[in-house]
Amino acid sequence: MKRHLLTAALLLGLSAPLAYAPIVHAVEPSEVLPDPAMEARAREISKDLRCLVCQNQSIDDSNADLARDLRRLVRERLVAGDGNDQVKSYLVDRYGDYVLLRPPFKATTLLLWAGPFALLAAGAVGVAVYLRRRQGPGGADTAPLTEDERRRLDALLKDQG
Repeated sequence: MKRHLLTAALLLGLSAPLAYAPIVHAVEPSEVLPDPAMEARAREISKDLRCLVCQNQSIDDSNADLARDLRRLVRERLVAGDGNDQVKSYLVDRYGDYVLLRPPFKATTLLLWAGPFALLAAGAVGVAVYLRRRQGPGGADTAPLTEDERRRLDALLKDQG
């Protein structure tokens, strides 16, 4: 019991600094807008936009030059008076749905949304077919012994017993 308490205290002590670690974003101080509300909108939009270089990071988290350019573009559009949806529409018109981390469900993205489920269903069907074929028509895992095999087995059993 004493050992478990000591281990728990050690793990808690090691993980405590992680709880206070700042969340690192790639936004540079020179990019930050002077208006905090507008900056918050820019950050919110940037979290939904994909870095076209890093691909699985938002432009808010990416250090790529293109992500920096997109962050600046988002801020420029907001300063020009665009709404959040207008900024996203502008970028989608320019780069396609791929720029969105959560692309909309429509005919051109159907494969993206339904693809994983189709693969899962195909895998389940494949496993079911494999198991059914493995069992054979009678449901047994092995074929019955032939007469020759039965005689050899009887001979082996007689020799041992």
